[in-house]
Amino acid sequence: MEKKSSKDTASNLFNRYIWLVDIIYRRGSITFEEINASWQRSMLNLDGDDLPLRTFHNHRKAIEQMFDINIECDKRNGYTYYLENKDDMERTGVRSWLLNAFSISSMITESYKLKDRILFEQIPSGQIFLAPVIEAMRDNLSVEITYQSFWSETPYTFQVYPYCIKAFNQRWYLIAYSPNKNHVLIYAFDRIKNMVLTNTYFTIPNDFDGNTFFKDCFGIIEGEGKKAERVLLKVDKNQACYIRTLPLHHSQKEIDNNPDYSVFSYYIKPTFDFRQELLSHGADVEVLEPKWFRDEIAAIILEQYKIYRNDEL
Repeated sequence: MEKKSSKDTASNLFNRYIWLVDIIYRRGSITFEEINASWQRSMLNLDGDDLPLRTFHNHRKAIEQMFDINIECDKRNGYTYYLENKDDMERTGVRSWLLNAFSISSMITESYKLKDRILFEQIPSGQIFLAPVIEAMRDNLSVEITYQSFWSETPYTFQVYPYCIKAFNQRWYLIAYSPNKNHVLIYAFDRIKNMVLTNTYFTIPNDFDGNTFFKDCFGIIEGEGKKAERVLLKVDKNQACYIRTLPLHHSQKEIDNNPDYSVFSYYIKPTFDFRQELLSHGADVEVLEPKWFRDEIAAIILEQYKIYRNDEL
């Protein structure tokens, strides 16, 4: 019977799962012998031992159970292992995120000496609540949160049904139904002071879908009361390169391309988040339509101009 050493902690096992998924993902198709050879060179392998075949299959089962990622064997092609439905996984939000996270984490682990040369953006506190929220969503249990918004002097405690979570601009957000307010609301993780899982079960409505909820939005503001409409942006040629390769919204279409600028079309709710994003680009982005949104942006820019002019007087 295979013995477990003290190194086989939950953290070490998780890192090994990450390593295994990443090595198969990057290679596309790989034999167990090649996996073992890579394992012998891995910094996770402190003793330089072989990877037992039984351990490998145990890891496969654990990865499938934890992440719904299947490592399949192609017996007709020399018993090579591959990730099932890799293309679909790359297009699916959470699994695509997992694959990217696995790959980055694995590379950093393998290149620990470069840790001071790999720089990440800081994320405000609050991600400590990710694990209990995901657990609550998995089991359809409500959570009791103590929350303090930016506009409240004191925190308050209430119960919500966690429907989904969303990351935006270095912050995590909880989209949850409030039984007290009979409405789906959005809560920033970094404003949650405490969270407790309850024993109260809830049923998520069949017609709720997180992607659909934010389909016509930019960012985290759902834009209730606003209707999605056609928005045209005139973008300077240099900034257009960035927007072309990293679209502001899934509806983005480039409808005009000139030597000095491009025009992009969107079907979107012009919410506060979207307005702030456009303002952050300064004179490189101009709103052409709709007129009311163009006027709103222009009024804000005029107020900014007055502020700077007053400083000069």
